[in-house]
Amino acid sequence: MCRLSVYPPKALSVSIAVAVEYARMTIRAGRIVMRWCGDPVRFPIAGAAEEGSMATTVQPLDFTGKVALVTGASRGIGRAVAKALAAEGAHVVITARTAGALEELDDDIHAAGGTATLLTLDLSKFDRIDQLGPTLFQRWGKLDIFVATAGVLGPLSPLGHVSADAWQNVMDINLNANWRLVRTLIPLLQRSKGGRAVFVSSGVAAGDKAYWGPYAVSKAGVEALARTLAAEADDSGLRVNIVSPGPVRTQMRAKAFPGEDPATLPLPEDVAPLFVSLCLPDLTDNGRTISYREWSMKSGAR
Repeated sequence: MCRLSVYPPKALSVSIAVAVEYARMTIRAGRIVMRWCGDPVRFPIAGAAEEGSMATTVQPLDFTGKVALVTGASRGIGRAVAKALAAEGAHVVITARTAGALEELDDDIHAAGGTATLLTLDLSKFDRIDQLGPTLFQRWGKLDIFVATAGVLGPLSPLGHVSADAWQNVMDINLNANWRLVRTLIPLLQRSKGGRAVFVSSGVAAGDKAYWGPYAVSKAGVEALARTLAAEADDSGLRVNIVSPGPVRTQMRAKAFPGEDPATLPLPEDVAPLFVSLCLPDLTDNGRTISYREWSMKSGAR
């Protein structure tokens, strides 16, 4: 079992030389332009029937040599995405607040022939997020894939009834932490030959659903964050997209809709292939929000 810590022991501490080099990379990140063309690989993605989009033919994938970071990997969609990427050969850095569920996921990944590194990371601890980029740089020197699935639901109540602390907690985990992650990881993604970033939004981000205030606002912010990053990366090899998974059989969905029959909902494993398709090296889509429901109808998935 391989573990990683952003507060590493002395033998693995981020040296001054590493910190200086990473600072230089961060400064250069806004200027670096990387162009890369890989061998064609096809996988179903939303909009495949549109001009300029990838075909819907499914071919074998190979993420061998790729390093992927998945937040919120202990359960739900994050867990399914981490397993799917590992199954295709990526080395997956799996993060969550607690180690127990990560250890179970690590066992599953290794049992299937994959590899993973465990990283216990509380996204409310911003100082730890800021150290993540230099820590990954010291270990691997790059990051090929970043999938941000971690999030909290927060209170479902009228805006006037939401406490300041509850509001701030949702914004910190769902939005501010993702900005911090972008800031610390973008130099590594730009060192990759075709970096990929995938964020998670929600249908409520449109702001037309009563009582979803904190969650809706945070997800609208995530969409704006991701699109801004995509626009800034448009001339580079980095591609940034957003998935709107819709109703999925997760603990968060059950909390929001306790009376709903979970058997009527797709599993996280059904949604994971869409995320994987957005990590492919020949992906051209950038700055798009892709609905799992529309993608599944076009690709023939559930």
